[in-house]
Amino acid sequence: MPEGDSLHQAAQRLQVLVGERLEAESPHPRGAATGVAEQVDGRRLVSVEALGKNLLLRFEGGVVLRSHLRMRGRWHVLPRGAPVFGRPWLVLRGAVREAVLWNGPVLELNARAVRRLGPDILALEPDLDRMLANLRREPARDVGDALLDQRHVAGIGNLWKVEALWHARVSPWRPVGTLSDDELRAVLEHAERLMRRSVDGIRRPPALYRRPVCPRCGGRIRSRGQGDANRISYWCAACQPGPSE
Repeated sequence: MPEGDSLHQAAQRLQVLVGERLEAESPHPRGAATGVAEQVDGRRLVSVEALGKNLLLRFEGGVVLRSHLRMRGRWHVLPRGAPVFGRPWLVLRGAVREAVLWNGPVLELNARAVRRLGPDILALEPDLDRMLANLRREPARDVGDALLDQRHVAGIGNLWKVEALWHARVSPWRPVGTLSDDELRAVLEHAERLMRRSVDGIRRPPALYRRPVCPRCGGRIRSRGQGDANRISYWCAACQPGPSE
């Protein structure tokens, strides 16, 4: 699933269309069914921003388009008129470039859903204190599960959760209530640092995610599903001591 860093990168790419009056079409039937293309066609794009795992495109007249990519969605920016194979959900054409959305499962003309989000981990000044307070509301919840709840912290997905917890030497299975503020803050700081480096194009192979051996101690990496969504957590029992289920 595209995580917060991927959405911030998409927002950066789409900046080339800001200020232009765009032509819009939805070749894919499911995209056409949203009615989005008709509402934004001919409008000037005012701004593009990422908020957590959401992309918000603001058009003149107060029209706001929210895109959430879920598992397979992708935004691409191409030269205008470049060959496009298949049927994208949405195409936004400017004078020399066009933005193409593939597999866009959430495409709607309102931003109500983002009101429930916690602070964005990739904000210019991340509100770590508020993130900590949000996480503290569920002291019995496993920290690996709580970090994926976008109401607590917006933008962290499974990969960066795994990496941040490993860097902070915290087991994903520890209940939030057993962690000190310093431990929780360290996890959030590692997540912000790793994700910001990814946005800046400095993305290295993951240290732990889907790896067989811990690069720090040589121990065997364990994995199992966690939380209601059963997202796979990876951890090193030696480096990240704590309960395992």
